[in-house]
Parts: sequence; C-alpha cells; structure tokens
Amino acid sequence: MIDFHVHQPAASPDGSPPYTATEYAEFVATLGVELSAVFTFDGLRKPGAAANDSLARFAAEVGGRYVAFATVDPNDPGAADEITRCVRDHGMCGVKLHPWVQSFSAHTPGLDPVCEVAAELGIPVLFHDGTPPFTAPLQLASLARRHPRTTVVLGHGGLHDHWREALVAVESNPNIHICLCATPAYAMRVLIARIPLERVLFGTDGGLAPEPKQRYVELRLRQLDYLDLSDRQRRAILEDNPRRLLGI
Repeated sequence: MIDFHVHQPAASPDGSPPYTATEYAEFVATLGVELSAVFTFDGLRKPGAAANDSLARFAAEVGGRYVAFATVDPNDPGAADEITRCVRDHGMCGVKLHPWVQSFSAHTPGLDPVCEVAAELGIPVLFHDGTPPFTAPLQLASLARRHPRTTVVLGHGGLHDHWREALVAVESNPNIHICLCATPAYAMRVLIARIPLERVLFGTDGGLAPEPKQRYVELRLRQLDYLDLSDRQRRAILEDNPRRLLGI
C-alpha cells in the first residue's frame, strides 16, 4: 500500500525532530503501508533549499520507504530552478504547495513556471485543497486548464465542504487527480464511483502528531474497509496509480 499524503513532522521547540523517519516507517508498516509520499511541514511556512534538504535527509533515513516532494514559494523567481535541483540532486518525485498557508492564489503568475517545469520533469504538483480562501478545487482547476501537460493532484479531495466541487474539477479536467485524504467516507464512496479509477489516490495526512504512533492514521486506513473496494479498485488506488504518478 502506498500512502500519497504524509508530512515530515514539525520540529520541536528546540529544533529537534519529535521522532525519526525510521520510527514512523516502522509504525505504518504494521498497518500495511510500504511506501509514503512525504512533504515538508515547517517548510510550507519557510520554503526554500534548507527545507527541501531537510526533507531529503528525512526521506533518505529509511531508503525505499519514502519518496519526497519539494516545496517552493511560487513568488520566488528561482522556484523552478529549485524544483529541478530537488529532482536532480535528491530524486524528489513531485511538488507540494499549500495556497492558504503560503498565501498565493491559482492566478499567481509564478505558478506558471512551476507547472511548466513540473511537466518537463514528468512530476505531479499536489495542492492542499478544500479550505478557502485560495484552495477551492475549481480555483485550482483553472490552473490545471492553463497547464494541460501538468499533472495536478487535489491533495484532500475537497475535504468535508468542497468534495462535490472536487468531483466537478476532476470530471472536467483530464490532468487532475484526486487524493482521498481526510475526505469523509460517504464522499469517498461517491468520488470513487464517479471519477475515472486511474485518477484516484489515497492518503492519511500522517505526520501531524508529535509522536510516531498516530491513532488518526490508523483510523483513516480503516476507512478503506468501509468502502467495499473490489480487488481491482484497491490495487489501482493504493498501488498502480501512485506508482505511475511517482514514476516508480
């Protein structure tokens, strides 16, 4: 099973990590997760090379159990170059952006070179979505339409309030994928039934708690049991689709 939405833990007040990458990987392995796509947390507030290098070290601690996504500030003229560096030097497999926390909209001009370089590198751009302002799925869909060669992932499937809008965004834009992460179970059922199966992913939002054993991660994985997924659906959502997007 591949978890497509995990965070490097926020640093403790003294700057030290609250737990190691190995400790978290060992915890989720007991739940059947063999690989996690991991994003910075602290770096969303202070994006740049230092945050990406820290994430790369975290991911490398347990080789083969994590793939990392770079984070940049779209308003930084060097954002596209930083993405290229992260892919070239660290083997990162995607870009994670948070319009709400990072204070930009889908119409920010700096997103255009970010999306262009992601398309050239063949990596997805995953956005936090579902918490306005700036993260409504149809706002992000306007960006996806401007960049049809770029794979855009709605990182939360619209959450509780915007999952219907996320459904419309995916149905009307062939380059948008959806990650069911903190999406309510009833909404997940509808989304899986309506969206092309090859564009559905699953994530837990793991890494937000200050200890490696995170009860909410276990509960979110248990949601899968309530969806009555066929073997084909389960394989596509938890294995084939994430591997294709990650290029592994």
